[in-house]
Amino acid sequence: MSDRRRVVVTGVGLVSPLGVGTEATWSGLMDGRSGVGPLTRVDADLYTTKIAAEVRDFDAEQFMGRKEIRRVDLFIQFALAAATLAHEDAGLVIDDANRDRVATVVGSGMGGLPLIEHMHGIWRDRGPRRVSPFFIPGLIANMASGQISIRFGARGPNTCPTTACTTGLHGVGDAFRMIQHGYADAAFAGGTEATTSDLALAGFGAMKALSVRNDEPAKASRPWDKGRDGFVLGEGAGILVLEEREAALGRGAHVYAEIVGYGMSSDAYHVSAPEPEGDGAARVMRAALDDAGLAPETVDYVNAHGTSTPLGDIAEVRAVKRVFGDHAYRLAVSSTKSSTGHLLGAAGGVEAGILALAVDRQVLPATLNLDEPGEECDLDFVPHEPREAKVDVALTNSFGFGGTNGALVMARA
Repeated sequence: MSDRRRVVVTGVGLVSPLGVGTEATWSGLMDGRSGVGPLTRVDADLYTTKIAAEVRDFDAEQFMGRKEIRRVDLFIQFALAAATLAHEDAGLVIDDANRDRVATVVGSGMGGLPLIEHMHGIWRDRGPRRVSPFFIPGLIANMASGQISIRFGARGPNTCPTTACTTGLHGVGDAFRMIQHGYADAAFAGGTEATTSDLALAGFGAMKALSVRNDEPAKASRPWDKGRDGFVLGEGAGILVLEEREAALGRGAHVYAEIVGYGMSSDAYHVSAPEPEGDGAARVMRAALDDAGLAPETVDYVNAHGTSTPLGDIAEVRAVKRVFGDHAYRLAVSSTKSSTGHLLGAAGGVEAGILALAVDRQVLPATLNLDEPGEECDLDFVPHEPREAKVDVALTNSFGFGGTNGALVMARA
C-alpha cells in the first residue's frame, strides 16, 4: 500500500555467545568462531548434553546498578544491555517531544526460568516468607520490554511477543507494523533469553532435541550437515532501533537497512515438529515477500532458521525450494546458529540484527561445520567462510514450537 510509512534500522544491539556488543558478535562471525563450549551455569554431570552457547564475558555492572541486577533475571539484564547498545548506536534522542511515540516491543520465549528455579529452592528450604518481593517482576516475560521502556522513558506501545523461537523476529516485525501504520515513530524491538538452566536442559534433553557432541563443542551446531544431531542451547539478546525513514534521514542517522516486508503463518501441525514439507515455512516467506511487493527472484540471501536438527533443517530446505524454485540454487542461504547456537526467543532478534549488518556491509556470514551436506541439502549454504557479495534484498526466518512462523525482508538502504 502506497500510504504505508517506510521503516529503517538505525541501531543494532547484540549480546551473544560470540561476545557482548554488535562488533564483537560480527567479528566472531567473520572470524568463523563458535560460541559453543562446556556448560558452566549448571552441573553438567547431571545431563547427557554437557555443552551450551553461553554468554561468557557479560558484566551486567556495565549496564545496571548492583541493586538492580539482584532484582531481575539474567534475560532482563541481557535485554537492557542490548537496548543500551542499540540506543547508543542509533543516537536517537528520546525526550518530551517524542517519548510518547517510541514503542518497546521486546519478547522472551521462556522468561525468567532460572529465577523461578532459584526462588523455588528458597521457598522449599527457608519458607515462603523468604521469597523476594521482586520475584514476580523479576521473571515475567514482558518485564524486559517494561524495563527498557522505563530506562529510556519510551511511553509508546509496550508489548511482549512470546512465541517460542519466533519471539525475537515477531518483536521486530510487530514494531515494524506499528511504525508503518502510524502507531509509533520509533521502537526498540527484538528478543532476549537466558535459560541455560537445569529445567531447560532437563526438558529439552528429555525431548532428545539437544546435540550431544560433547567432545567437540565448537563443531556441535552443524546445520544441514549429515552428522547433525540436534541444536545447541544458547542465550543472549538482540534488539534493534527502528525508525520512520524520513525522520531518521532527517536527523542524519546511519541506516543499516530498510525493512520492507513481514510475514506470519502457522503450521497447524504439531506442538514441536515442523510440517515435513515445509508448508508453513513456505507460506510465511511468501507472505513476507508479498508484503514487500517483491518477487522471489529479487532475494539475494536468506538467513535461515537452520537450528541443526534433522527434521527442521530439511523442512526449511524444502520450503526454500518451494518458494524460490530454480532461483533457490542461485541465492545464498546460511545459518548463523552454527556460530551462536540456538538462542530460542532471542534468536530472531539477534539474526535480524545480523541480517541488517549483512545488508549494510555486503558480506554473508558463513555456515560453520558443514562438512558433508545431508540428503536434499544441496543449496549454496556459504560453507565455512564468510563471503563478500552483492546483497540488495535479504530475508530471515524464525520458526517456533506450536507451529508459529515469522519472516522479515530487508532491503539495502
